[in-house]
Amino acid sequence: MTRYIYFFGGGKADGNGKMKEVLGGKGAGLAEMTNAGIPVPPGFTISTEVCRLFYANRQKSPKWLDAECKKHLAHVEKLVGLRLGDAEAPLLVSVRSGARDSMPGMMDTILNLGLNDQTVLGLAKRTGNERFAWDSYRRFISMFASVVYDMEKKGFERKIEERKLIKGVKNDTGLGAADLKGLVGDFKALVREKAGKDFPQDPYIQLREARDAVFASWMNERAKTYRRIYAIPDHLGTACSVVAMVFGNMGEDSGTGVGFTRNPATGEKKFYGEYLSNAQGEDVVAGIRTPKQIDQLKDDQPAVYDQLREITSRLEKHYRDVQDFEFTIQQGTLYMLQTRNGKRTGHAAVRIACDMVREKLITPRDAVMRVLPDQLEQLLHPIFDATKRKEHPVIAKGLDASPGAAAGKVVFHADDAVAWTNRGDRVLLVRGETCPDDIHGMAAAKGVLTAIGGATSHATVVGRQMGKPTVVGCSAIKVDEVARLFRVGDRVVKEGDFLSIDGSTGEVMLGDVPTRASEVVQVLHGELKPEQSAGFQDFATLLTWADKYRRLKVRANADIPRDAEAAIAFGAQGIGLCRTEHMFFAEERLPIVVEMIMADTEAKRRAALDKLLPFQRNDFKGLFATMRGKPVTIRTLDPPLHEFLPKREELMVEIAVLKATNGDAGKLAEKEKILARVTELHEFNPMLGHRGCRLGITYPEITEMQARAIFEAAIDVAASGRPTEPEVMIPLVGNVKEFTHQKAIVVRVAEEVMAKAGRRLKYTVGTMIEVPRAAVTADRIAEEAEFFSFGTNDLTQMGSGFSRDDSGKFMGAYIDLKIYAKDVFQSLDVEGIGELIRIAVSRGRATKEHLKIGICGEHGGDPDSIAFCHRVGLDYVSCSPFRVPVARLAAARVAIADEDAGRKPAVPKAKKSARAKASANVPARRAKAGLRGRPVGARR
Repeated sequence: MTRYIYFFGGGKADGNGKMKEVLGGKGAGLAEMTNAGIPVPPGFTISTEVCRLFYANRQKSPKWLDAECKKHLAHVEKLVGLRLGDAEAPLLVSVRSGARDSMPGMMDTILNLGLNDQTVLGLAKRTGNERFAWDSYRRFISMFASVVYDMEKKGFERKIEERKLIKGVKNDTGLGAADLKGLVGDFKALVREKAGKDFPQDPYIQLREARDAVFASWMNERAKTYRRIYAIPDHLGTACSVVAMVFGNMGEDSGTGVGFTRNPATGEKKFYGEYLSNAQGEDVVAGIRTPKQIDQLKDDQPAVYDQLREITSRLEKHYRDVQDFEFTIQQGTLYMLQTRNGKRTGHAAVRIACDMVREKLITPRDAVMRVLPDQLEQLLHPIFDATKRKEHPVIAKGLDASPGAAAGKVVFHADDAVAWTNRGDRVLLVRGETCPDDIHGMAAAKGVLTAIGGATSHATVVGRQMGKPTVVGCSAIKVDEVARLFRVGDRVVKEGDFLSIDGSTGEVMLGDVPTRASEVVQVLHGELKPEQSAGFQDFATLLTWADKYRRLKVRANADIPRDAEAAIAFGAQGIGLCRTEHMFFAEERLPIVVEMIMADTEAKRRAALDKLLPFQRNDFKGLFATMRGKPVTIRTLDPPLHEFLPKREELMVEIAVLKATNGDAGKLAEKEKILARVTELHEFNPMLGHRGCRLGITYPEITEMQARAIFEAAIDVAASGRPTEPEVMIPLVGNVKEFTHQKAIVVRVAEEVMAKAGRRLKYTVGTMIEVPRAAVTADRIAEEAEFFSFGTNDLTQMGSGFSRDDSGKFMGAYIDLKIYAKDVFQSLDVEGIGELIRIAVSRGRATKEHLKIGICGEHGGDPDSIAFCHRVGLDYVSCSPFRVPVARLAAARVAIADEDAGRKPAVPKAKKSARAKASANVPARRAKAGLRGRPVGARR
């Protein structure tokens, strides 16, 4: 029989820490701590399967669930000697969400459940603390109403402020028992007004409604947004833990706190966290009160502090990872309420992983799996330029919650952060305090600044996980979210003003402070010595470990020597894509390109191309020399020619102005001539028009010039004693005859250049697979091509029927509706475009078993796409230079994960087709084509 509820308490638990899929992270942690003899209040966890049943049953729990909950509740009651709803000895419980993947603050929790007009009196009598009882009751009503009835918390907060004003006190702690009892009445009246019903007095009804509300919170907007950002599947559901309450608000010998076994922002091996005396857990994480540093607990309650240190150290060693824990102290007795692997910044993740290897807690293999590729990228994010920073005054200082530099226009609401970002602005989200509902705005903003909060508040935890520079608890700023401004002393900063924050120091500066490269990048550029940056040393160590495990090679897309140098510094093993058209846009070359395009005869075109040849040759010499023998894949001209000419609309305006003002007649004639050529070249759908290999077929002299520049450059570099390995790539091939036409030109020119120089070079000629027809006829193309490289940008456009430039208008809706899980131009559509890739790999290698195949589209730097490339059997991925470290780590992680799961990369060996078998006579066909029967690129 399927088990749906798991009990823990009295030193024994039905589950364990390995059951996160069933118990969620919180439930698994409670079970594991219970089994380890750590003081945990008893309770039970309702499994994630029940959450799935809840949604399958139109958001209604199964009818049998109430009886099962009562049965397990009876075990809790027996252990603690209290009963739910008992007026003399009332049991109170918390009802808490907890999914497999930690989603801090995204779902709901209810504390103090079981209080009503009778049990509050029993609680007061039993504890001898009337204030505590009424404080707990008012907290329960507001939390229950906001979660179950979706009432705004601000309404309850206003009632509290009104009471404090009447009493003449500033803090909640200044309200006495009578004040809190009055608040309970105010809160119940507010529930009746806003929810249209009385606050429920039956504890079992409270439990049922709270439990179902926790399940319902799995699909609230902030939880869905969070899952979309972090690619957490919707089908998992959340578990629900019902735990006997322990109270941190029973006086100064009580308290509550959260912490980490190491600093989650920097990775420093230092006990890190915060706590509040005489408070409940929500007070700490909500950022409503500024908490104390956890080290102060050593002075306040030294025995409890020592016990907490001993327990959390044991937990870190047990889990072999940084622990994020919650605790409550009830009248001097410590209880652990949660432990889970802590969220951390990229800087901290790398340092902690390396430190733990040095401490022999984990292996290098474990370390590679501990750091997410996107976390590694955070080490490459820019920091403020120190010299420029001095020009911008520091107006305030808060807590350095999440490192990095961020500057942008101030906005005060999450929706505005999204809207302003969508229109192209850089923004900083400034709030009094963030809450889980702000998740979408935090994701859109460059950084986050709050007036309230501490090292474990919502803004800190989420900002740290996102890698967003975050400054919290900046009490000097007085935020007015209604007026959309904040004040610092006499200064007023309004919405739209530029502000800069430093998440590493907590400083807030006026203006748009320029940034510069991070320490890691400075080392790679030679601006810092490696020994000057501990962060770089850990970064390099982790990647060295990663390289031992990955199978995929990693190349970079680079068009100029400077980019190639960056690629080498980041560990690239070659250039997977050099886009030659980027070289044509330089100021001194564009007029020559225009001359070539305007030519009306082949002779004139060749004359212009002869002028371009030295430029192209020098470009390629720089690349070959920089790469020092590593392979360089050079794509022949790809974009349509009209992209090099002025826009038609602009020319028409210029001509109209010249005519209206009787302008220079010669200039007018020139503009009209260019307009005529632009009109002649105009295409309704340029993406599918006269570009790629089609240009080389209609203007073979362009391919000739580029091939000559490539091989003359390669010969020159080789003559200086440096090896070269050019790979010439023909773009947009859909029919093998297109490829053979262009390849014949490349081979002829290569032979001419090598014969003239008296030197032979190893080279290959291959193609981009970016047209669906090329994928399905890959067996035929592979007869002639010596390598494939998937251009997944165009393959996605043509295979999906989406324009990359226009898809932004609807892709967000597609993702929200789960039509696609991610933007298909950022992460490969494995089900659709991935199938085209599988077909091409299978058919290509059926013709040539060891055909070299890579990917050079934007997807080459996306970790999920890299995982697919590994599994489908590609040889390499190519991405932008700054994504190379990410790709190296991602390739290692998928190799380790697959090895652990017993999976092997699929390197297809399909049966040879009739066409593939016919290709066995390639030498004869080569001879007939004038290729001398020699495999292209082979040494003599």
